[in-house]
Amino acid sequence: MDPTVPEATHVAVRDGRILALGDATCADPWGAVVHDTSLADAVLMPGFVEGHAHMMAGAIWDYAYTGYHDRIDPEGRMWTGLSTLGDVVARLRKIEAELPPDAPLIGWGFDPIFLPDDRLGRAHLDQVSATRPIAILFSNFHLMCVNSAALALAGYDANTDVKGVVKGPDGTPTGELQEMAAMFPIMRRLGIDFRALSQRASAIRSYAQVAQRAGVTTVTDLFSQLEDEDLDVMLTVTGDDAFALRIVPALGASGDPSALAARALSLKGRSTDKVRLGAVKLMTDGSIQGWTARVRWPGYVGGQPNGIWNMAPDQIRTTCAALHAAGVQMHIHVNGDEASEVVIDALAEAMRAAPWPDHGHVLQHGQMMDAAQFRRCAGLGIRVNLFANHLWYFGDQHAALTIGNDRAQRMDAVRSALDAGLTVAIHSDAPVTPMGPLFTAWCAVNRRTMSGQVLGSAQRITVPEALHAITLGAAQTLKLDHEVGSVSVGKRADFAVLGADPRAVDPEALRDVTVLGTVFGGRVTLL
Repeated sequence: MDPTVPEATHVAVRDGRILALGDATCADPWGAVVHDTSLADAVLMPGFVEGHAHMMAGAIWDYAYTGYHDRIDPEGRMWTGLSTLGDVVARLRKIEAELPPDAPLIGWGFDPIFLPDDRLGRAHLDQVSATRPIAILFSNFHLMCVNSAALALAGYDANTDVKGVVKGPDGTPTGELQEMAAMFPIMRRLGIDFRALSQRASAIRSYAQVAQRAGVTTVTDLFSQLEDEDLDVMLTVTGDDAFALRIVPALGASGDPSALAARALSLKGRSTDKVRLGAVKLMTDGSIQGWTARVRWPGYVGGQPNGIWNMAPDQIRTTCAALHAAGVQMHIHVNGDEASEVVIDALAEAMRAAPWPDHGHVLQHGQMMDAAQFRRCAGLGIRVNLFANHLWYFGDQHAALTIGNDRAQRMDAVRSALDAGLTVAIHSDAPVTPMGPLFTAWCAVNRRTMSGQVLGSAQRITVPEALHAITLGAAQTLKLDHEVGSVSVGKRADFAVLGADPRAVDPEALRDVTVLGTVFGGRVTLL
């Protein structure tokens, strides 16, 4: 990824940094050299940079997996996907029978958009247990479904008037809850704590396992509460010399914007080599496949209501103005194109009030952004991190059920973003989809859906462009490209160890290139 030295046969490392690269003599001017040929049959790339993931990607496996796709847990065990509601109920019954009497049953990874059955409701979950509270988190983490016992705990009934509590024709809750206002009362009562899933020591170590299997050496935790005690744990765990991962947590936006800015700047002062602090994450709309993203005209093809704001537009404008003026980098969740429009407008207004050329704000997901929005972002210096994995995991469903074929052709339009001159990364949003930068690159290059169709051939990019997006491009969105993202003298000696050259394989085989391990600061760890 360094245009000055596009490839080399040897790299010299000293004090955890890249000292020289070239041939076998490249380090000779620096004195005595130790030659290590243990990776002579492997290919080294810059350590992959996952610019949008969540630290609960490891600990979420404490819950029951109920998703449609096969998934591999942090220990390497394969969990078979579930293709019918009957399969989901059967797995939950088996797990429920083994739980202590007073424990809730919590599942994750479910997505009704793939199943031919009726939509999951409390009646299905009541078949598992009518007395034990049950909550099933959808794969996008913007929705959940609960049983009657859980509804009763939260006091949800026909008289409930809370946005996101879905009701059936008879006026009673179906069990489906959309977005945080409706979900949080259940989460609090059942002890579903995203903070605990992310911040305890075992969760951090598990996250490192997930990253290493994917060849990732720098990763985000892109919505973190970052309480002082949580940060103390993170600094202790990452302070271990054997911990081989650099984490970039972003403080989740809530409360008074001025206080939020002050907190972010205070945290920045506690950064270490392995924990980089100071950025803030804003949540604006929801998910497209959950029909909670905010989309522009003509809306959803099924006529569903136009999504839910997690932050109202006025709150978005106020928060963007305060954080930008304080010099705080923002990562902003935007799935629907209406959300993108509101945020671009808010950032433009903030920049007029307080110029800051090197702000580096990033629109995260940006799945429905069009060429005009990319052009505006280029003029404002905004960067984008596009959710390329959606093309394979949800592309067929988006074309048929959510936004229609025409708009689905330009979903996650990496080609248009690059052509507009933007800094571009691509991501997995793990655990929403599995962390695997080479798979993410494959998605952007081939744009194949699960059914095999190419969704928007004009938006395909080249393999070198995709490799750039999972290394240097992602590093640029984190403002870390001076340290990671390319094999360049002076940068951290972080590498992905691969079984083949991803440029040499057929682009259709890019996702099949084997990750053998990582090198972090010169320390080799093989799988």
